[in-house]
Amino acid sequence: MLFELIITLVLGILAGTITGIIPGIHINLVATILLSVIAIINLSQNQAIVFIISMAITHTFFDFIPSIFLGAPDSDTALSILPGHEFLLKGSGHHAVLLTLTGSILSIILLFAITPLVTFLIPRIYPFIQQMLGFFLIWTSIFLITRKKKAILITTIIFALAGFLGIAALNSNISEPLLPLLSGLFGASTLVNSIQTNSIIPKQVISKFKITKKELIKPAIATTIVSPIAALFPGVGSSQAAIIGSQVTGKLNENQFLILLGSINTLIMASSFLILFLIQKTRTGAANALLQIIDLDQTNIKIIFATILVTTLFVIPITINTSKIFAKNIHKINYSKISIAILLFLTTIILFFSGVIGFLIFIVSTILGITCLKVGVSKSILMSSLLIPTTLWYLPFF
Repeated sequence: MLFELIITLVLGILAGTITGIIPGIHINLVATILLSVIAIINLSQNQAIVFIISMAITHTFFDFIPSIFLGAPDSDTALSILPGHEFLLKGSGHHAVLLTLTGSILSIILLFAITPLVTFLIPRIYPFIQQMLGFFLIWTSIFLITRKKKAILITTIIFALAGFLGIAALNSNISEPLLPLLSGLFGASTLVNSIQTNSIIPKQVISKFKITKKELIKPAIATTIVSPIAALFPGVGSSQAAIIGSQVTGKLNENQFLILLGSINTLIMASSFLILFLIQKTRTGAANALLQIIDLDQTNIKIIFATILVTTLFVIPITINTSKIFAKNIHKINYSKISIAILLFLTTIILFFSGVIGFLIFIVSTILGITCLKVGVSKSILMSSLLIPTTLWYLPFF
């Protein structure tokens, strides 16, 4: 039995590695497919737990690699393109990946540290949080618009347009609406801009990684505060949580922001399994897949936490070495050709999963993303595409 679980763990890590480095593939999309796969291969309950958990956690470690090196995000890594691409253009793409990896490791430590407190608090404060979330998101929206006083008008226009686009996409009844929406706003627009400006990727430097304990404090505090909240509510993803978290602790430098993104991304995934057991709510596709096949008892939660820990220990060196492979080879290839290839790939998977309507959303969101770049507005404002629909969902009078 132990041997079978080890094999299942290895297969889960392999699956998470593959899905993590494929541009534009979100773990929720994979989890949807997983349910039918598990039924076909007839895994035992324990094997299913180990496979889903190991794959999901591995995916969160790896999915920053295509965002940083290729400019192809999913909804959880969209904001990493902004500082990540800057690191890449400075020859430090590997450093950027190590920052997100540091965040992921930090999140696992935090998970085990805050679990007793979360277990006590969440069932008690969940009703209150649910009532107040809409108003909290309104505050977040106002802050995002007004933080740069000189560009309030154009920022407001782009914020509103992205919000309306998000509402249209999420109400379009297409499969995987976030795929064309986020791929266009953050991925394709960055890729098109790179082609237009003929970006040249310099040779990447793989130097000794250094991070001070002081730089970890703000990301750790922000992650601890916002991740449990984000883990409770559909529509509040890693990117929105990172925006909120970065304001909770004050201004973050580029290193800290990437650490924050990595930690929130992994902690939301990991804590979603704990939330499942506490209030029977599924925040992620992986948690929903788990709910379909297991009993919610103490034995299973122990298996989940053990799998998270073992997976993390295995995945750390694999992530580092995979990033090194990307870093050593990315400058050898014509980046414009890479960008065109990724655009074609994204177009293909969008047409496959989201159809013609999804493709139209992809085109419009790409144009809006390019506009944002041309007028000099921070792309983080485009997260209104999820922020506005989420706010409307949680306001009591809508």
